[in-house]
Amino acid sequence: MPRRKLLSVVGARPQFIKAAPVSRAIAAAGELDEVMVHTGQHFDHGMSDIFFEELGIPTPAHVLGIHGGGHGAMTGRMMIALEDVVMAEKPHAVLIYGDTNSTLAGALVAAKLYLPIGHVEAGLRSFQPMPEETNRVLADHVSRWLFCPTLTAAENLRREGIVTGVHQVGDVMYDVAIMMRERAREKSRILLQLGLKRGEFQIATLHRAENTDSADALARAVEYLARSTNEWPLVLPLHPRTRQAAKQYGLDFGSIAVIDPVGYLDMVALLDGCTRVLTDSGGLQKEAYFFRKPCITLRNATEWVETIEAGWNRLWTGPDYATRKEIEVYGDGAAAEKIAAILDAEL
Repeated sequence: MPRRKLLSVVGARPQFIKAAPVSRAIAAAGELDEVMVHTGQHFDHGMSDIFFEELGIPTPAHVLGIHGGGHGAMTGRMMIALEDVVMAEKPHAVLIYGDTNSTLAGALVAAKLYLPIGHVEAGLRSFQPMPEETNRVLADHVSRWLFCPTLTAAENLRREGIVTGVHQVGDVMYDVAIMMRERAREKSRILLQLGLKRGEFQIATLHRAENTDSADALARAVEYLARSTNEWPLVLPLHPRTRQAAKQYGLDFGSIAVIDPVGYLDMVALLDGCTRVLTDSGGLQKEAYFFRKPCITLRNATEWVETIEAGWNRLWTGPDYATRKEIEVYGDGAAAEKIAAILDAEL
């Protein structure tokens, strides 16, 4: 039988992290040829290149360089470029990750060209009107293989009538956290560089449209973060979108220690050493739990309901933490191997 070709589409920091263990597992399986495409949604060194270097991800075969503009314009430009890549590469299937515009573009191009799609991190729902929710719902409904990180995600799909091709494999980001924690302790110097002591600081991230697309929303989020510095110093690796919005609105970060975006090893070191995480990121809510750090989510809802129910996370607008307990559903650190085995068997 001729070898099968798998086209993987990534474009943003969380996708690079998720792709790392899956690409490694696909290579180890040895029966599939993976071609990676980077749309360019996150494009500067601190949000892109460094993740490929630190996580050992093969250099993408195609870098499309598409970023900026509105959601429709960005997604449309990605679709045009991705269609050319797919037509040239002629893959047997397309693999997409998460909930970004890159995810949706890859899903729509593959679906229109009648290619089977695998969606890593399928089934997540926050049940809120937000671009990421639209992207993940549409991607799920055109995918053949739906790789769910939790039982809740699989149940969300069942409620929407999706029962075929659903695989509850665990969370690939847990795979990465296990893989990188010791390496970060050995190699990262971020705490030393910033003059931080383990257990005596907080970290935050802020980038979602709901918190950055208006002056009032961003001012509210920044004020909330600034108040938290009364408890411990707060380090904020600043997303380019948030930096640009703050400049546009004339907002000052005050007592918050703002730094440039950091690579994955340094982020793991910050997570490992901090007391608490404040974020509007989906992935970081889970990563906080992987490192057993309490989290405050700067949103009105979360797709990671397990973290709320288990008392490791709470919404900034919601009640205090529930009674804390361990979360079993994120798997055993072998989600990537399970994904690779399913793709290998069915392709």
